[in-house]
Amino acid sequence: MGKFKEYSTFKKTFIILLVLLILIPLITLGYIFFRINSAHVDDNYNSQYQKVEGITNILLLGTDGRENELAYRSDAMMILTIDSNHNDIKLTSLARDTYVDIPGHGKGKLNAAYFWGKEDLLFKTIEQNFEIGIDKFVQVDFNDLMNIIFVIGGVDVEIEQREIKSLNEGIPGAFDSCTYGDKGDEPQLIEGAGLHTLNGYQAIAYARMRYLDNGIYRDQRQRKIISGMFNGVKDLSMSEYPKLINSLLPYVSTNVSVSEMLNLAFTSYSFATKQELKQAEFPIIDDVHVKGGKYKNAGWVWLYDVNSIGVLHDFIYDDIMPEDNDYLKNNDNIKLNY
Repeated sequence: MGKFKEYSTFKKTFIILLVLLILIPLITLGYIFFRINSAHVDDNYNSQYQKVEGITNILLLGTDGRENELAYRSDAMMILTIDSNHNDIKLTSLARDTYVDIPGHGKGKLNAAYFWGKEDLLFKTIEQNFEIGIDKFVQVDFNDLMNIIFVIGGVDVEIEQREIKSLNEGIPGAFDSCTYGDKGDEPQLIEGAGLHTLNGYQAIAYARMRYLDNGIYRDQRQRKIISGMFNGVKDLSMSEYPKLINSLLPYVSTNVSVSEMLNLAFTSYSFATKQELKQAEFPIIDDVHVKGGKYKNAGWVWLYDVNSIGVLHDFIYDDIMPEDNDYLKNNDNIKLNY
């Protein structure tokens, strides 16, 4: 299982819209102005954490609102950091089962904050527990993500033999909820391990797999899907982008204004063509700075070392990779958040 990882190419971001804007900021202006869905974060809410000049943190949310699930918990949460101070783009996954204080609701899983109070409460929960200022957010529902994956022609994912049974068990349900017009008459199952081009409902079934192993592996599978999405669009011709973006924008909600989006796009573009994407996970899953298991009435959660938050800060704000952080080399000050 993973500690923080650094990947060799710029492949991992959560919301395909933002990736596309990073790649092609100039040709999409006419499509952006009137097609972005609005979403509300309290304009009167001021973060108690000082914003750091040169650092922009965007919360990327993937929500899963299936009828047989507790309504609309955030199923995937990542912080996209555009770091102008170090000319880097970073992506930090936050485990959905992290045990946190949810303002006004007591303690519980991190993803419950979205259920109780949507973006407002999730902002506050992340900021108050991890002491990180969040500037903006971008959100897409998994059902809409299916359509996006169909639009880009599928995603290439390496499927392991041990994953096939669980994946095929989830495909029919994803097929039934898929609204894409050309999805076919019957669900297509996966036969054999190896590299597969997954369509929309197959990819979401893969991303939703949760009972095969644990949440960390699930996060890894979700990042595989996002990697495949990026690879699916990066080689398109420039003439194909306007139509593609016009198709994708209705599926995304954000409170990033057009002017902010364009500024971020220009900034990110210069980094993306020159730098590697740096990626991290929190909590730090190393059997020392975290403990996983059932706790009180919260179900299965990650109890994390509160002092390891400093490692997260060093990564986001000071560009120090966690494996190089001195704190993780000393186990004397561990304090789990019971």
